[in-house]
Amino acid sequence: MSDDLDVRTRRRAVVEAGHSGDAATALASLHDADASVRDVALGALDRCGQLTDDQLTSALTDDDAGVRRRAVELAARRPHLSLLAVLHDGEPTVVEAAAWACGEHEVVGDDVLHRLIDLAATAEAPLVREASVAALGAIGDDRGVPAIVQGCSDLPAVRRRAVLALAPFEGDEVDAAIEKALTDRDWQVRQAAEDLTRAMRD
Repeated sequence: MSDDLDVRTRRRAVVEAGHSGDAATALASLHDADASVRDVALGALDRCGQLTDDQLTSALTDDDAGVRRRAVELAARRPHLSLLAVLHDGEPTVVEAAAWACGEHEVVGDDVLHRLIDLAATAEAPLVREASVAALGAIGDDRGVPAIVQGCSDLPAVRRRAVLALAPFEGDEVDAAIEKALTDRDWQVRQAAEDLTRAMRD
């Protein structure tokens, strides 16, 4: 119980440091033994404007998946940082977050683009496939179209996201996928296709 209380105390102190601009306290907690403290230390340093690229890159390899996810979320605002390594993470929730962050970057290297294409088509976790097709839509590179179209035949949540991800693209393959989605058995997929058709017409 005392150890739990100590962790809560350290965590609270780091959160408060982030709001008060006490970067030194946050920095001292980046290597805390408890993952939840390291997690909030990243956020506190970022709030203080003192989180460096090197610190963030190091956190992307943390032993704890929660810390890695937090680092990925913060890296979403730093398009100059490559997230290729975490797109290969062994924890699907980290890969999902990394795919989302790549979509936020919008411009990515070919290695990242090809990894997203692969994940959209072959990732075991549906959430990863969904995040990957969404990222490919946000990036808008034509090389991602086949993977997005394939996503239009996936599970309902992936199909909905894939239909919306087709928005930046044109061509017969795209038109055929949207046309098919208009008669999808899932009403949300049909709605997404209708909304996209309406937007393209307007």
